[in-house]
Amino acid sequence: MLIESHTADRPHPFRFTTSLPPLDRPPSRWRDEIRRIEQLGFDSVSVSDHLTGGWAIDPLIALTVAAEVTSRLRLLTLVLCNDFRHPVTLHRSLANLEILSGGRLEVGLGAGWLRADHDAAGLPFDPPGTRIERLGETVEVLRRLFGPAPVTFAGRHYRLSDLDGLPKPLRPGGPPLLIGGGGRRVLELAGRSADIVGINPRLGAGVDPRTAIAELSPERLEQKLTWARDAARSAGRAPDRLEFQLRMYDVRVRHGGVEHRASSSLAAQLPPAALASSPCVLHGDVEECVAKLRALRDRYGVSYLHLGGNVDAAAPIVARLAGR
Repeated sequence: MLIESHTADRPHPFRFTTSLPPLDRPPSRWRDEIRRIEQLGFDSVSVSDHLTGGWAIDPLIALTVAAEVTSRLRLLTLVLCNDFRHPVTLHRSLANLEILSGGRLEVGLGAGWLRADHDAAGLPFDPPGTRIERLGETVEVLRRLFGPAPVTFAGRHYRLSDLDGLPKPLRPGGPPLLIGGGGRRVLELAGRSADIVGINPRLGAGVDPRTAIAELSPERLEQKLTWARDAARSAGRAPDRLEFQLRMYDVRVRHGGVEHRASSSLAAQLPPAALASSPCVLHGDVEECVAKLRALRDRYGVSYLHLGGNVDAAAPIVARLAGR
């Protein structure tokens, strides 16, 4: 099936993120590794948000420390689970970090997909439609609190009365907003509301995680992008202004006589044939990988990439493509 290119006349430049190191090493080494990420030319460092499965990082505290040991590196929550925080208190934390980092914050939000997190904390795991509706209210509340005027808001999930969002942001309108997800409703919300759309596999209750790579086949990736673009267009927004973010789930880059790998637990469960056809897999030498990512941007318009947690695998690609 022929799929048209979605590249704008001036495509978004390539940007690269990588994960914060885990908190299983001395703090001084942890800080040094963050500095190295900046030195290697990554645009941002990113962090997920979980309560179970051995997850130890508090995203906002860890990113605050990362801000203090760097000068250029952007700080991306990829993504915060909306149900863990009230948007009013979340805004205050984000507003402080945006100011203290010199405007380097990027706010990624999601509706939450891992039921174990909710169950462990005694939080209701509502149906997807309810969680996405609540996420939509949070987005509206945050946007308005980052604005110039006090906010009064009456929604189904949140209510505010004449609340002024302080401190006021360095960037008019607040930090860039990323909404990530894998289903149609959340991606349409992203198209209507976000600056950056994070394209993910559809995960959650009843979905086999082993299907994630297949769920991001070329056809499914195109469909997800179309949902977001169509929603943007319906909301009177220019689809070409959306920036699209995607993770490579299996990275194998040959350089310096060594194959450097960054493979997710999802990719590890799949046979080689399933990996070979996915646009979310990156295998080859540096030249081959650079060419594949250029083709990915040309075909889909995806320019903001997470190449896994192995910075040695990603570094030569970042050096070739970042900002271009």
